[in-house]
Amino acid sequence: MALSTKDMMYLTNLLTESAVNSSSFEVLAEGFHKHFPNKSDHFKVGNALVLLLRNQDLLPHADQRLAALFFLWEISKGEPISTSPFAPVFAHVLFSENERNQIVNLIPPIGKGEKVFISQLVSSSIPPRDVLALLKKTPHQIVSLDPGSNMVDWSSLKGSLAEKHAELPAESKAALSCIIADPETENSSMNSQSNVASVIDMLMCGNRSPINSHFKPEFIRVPPPLHICEDELVWLHPGERDHFIAWDNVMGINNSAGLQEVRKLMAKAFKEPLLLAKQQQLLSELEKDQKLVYHIGLTPAKFPGLVENNPIPAIEILLRLMQSNQITEYFSVLVNMDMSLHSMEVVNRLTTAVDLPQEFVHLYISNCISTCEAMEDRSMQNRHVRLVCVFLQSLIRNKIINVKDLFIEMQAFCIEFSHIREAAGLFRLLKNMDSDQQQQQPQPTQNNAPNATPSSTSKK
Repeated sequence: MALSTKDMMYLTNLLTESAVNSSSFEVLAEGFHKHFPNKSDHFKVGNALVLLLRNQDLLPHADQRLAALFFLWEISKGEPISTSPFAPVFAHVLFSENERNQIVNLIPPIGKGEKVFISQLVSSSIPPRDVLALLKKTPHQIVSLDPGSNMVDWSSLKGSLAEKHAELPAESKAALSCIIADPETENSSMNSQSNVASVIDMLMCGNRSPINSHFKPEFIRVPPPLHICEDELVWLHPGERDHFIAWDNVMGINNSAGLQEVRKLMAKAFKEPLLLAKQQQLLSELEKDQKLVYHIGLTPAKFPGLVENNPIPAIEILLRLMQSNQITEYFSVLVNMDMSLHSMEVVNRLTTAVDLPQEFVHLYISNCISTCEAMEDRSMQNRHVRLVCVFLQSLIRNKIINVKDLFIEMQAFCIEFSHIREAAGLFRLLKNMDSDQQQQQPQPTQNNAPNATPSSTSKK
């Protein structure tokens, strides 16, 4: 997209000979950003500046070309020059030493002092203080300035710019602009400023501007051979053409007749106990369709309500969810919910039906013990201790848990509530199991006893 006539006129006014002779780089930059505040316009402005640089008859003086290069740097100021879309331009003016043929629109060479100034600008994203001092000078003063022995280390800069230039496609590197400069600039009619402005307006403004037009070499490829379809499958080239769309109207719809009724029962089961007949109806519908359990509206967050109000359906539903990818979340919710008779019943039934992970069972036991210890109501505490002791005895007798893993914790629990009969019974069970395990361990023989000596037999 080309620039408007107003924008192009303002840009050329910044690049006139009088402007670059009287205005410093700081003043030129301030005027540039004041008229082009949006970064979305900077790429269009940059394309226009590149076209001006490539045609010496449009920017005939060195200080004008230096100002145009400065504007290109100002567009990407604050960022590494290698990330700028105009990095190849700086690589071209800094590192190309040979004479150029102006007919092919290459950027004219710049002087040594201008190279030093441009290289100091693009060598870092934030210019040093000595470079900032140079920005207070005008482009004409920089062109007239003798660089002397001031040289800049261009090795790292050359590497980054060369890498950026190498990323360009081969077609772009070989392309020629549609705009060709006049080789006879001395006898050209482009000597007056009005003629220059008129030509710039025709080249760079309007919808038919050739600013981005280039002649590119044609990319010639060998045409692929035709495919021979002698023994092709019939369905790849069907002879019949009366095709129609076959739409499955029941796709994605659950065909279970009792889905709505099951959803109603589940919504009620989360809040209150169901009658025995309703529980049987719920379980019967789940038995008919094994996948129905995934569509009844149960989530891990609602599971505690189902356990407290309807433990039997909760057990059956959880057993059907064992293959679900959310089963770990259901287990976590179950073992961390408040201890109650129903939650113990669910855990106890699950431990006998499936192999629960030991860490979940241990976590639930620890939760029950800590809940009993934290209760302040003595009668309620005694009731829960009895429940926990009966629950633990059932797990131990059924060999659901390994007593060694929780022996110390359960023993301390029994000693704390030793006045309760069930706790005393659990304590005796633990002691009996501990003594049985010790008896099963191999005893050291007399010859291997620590106090036996080889001379003891001879003394007798």
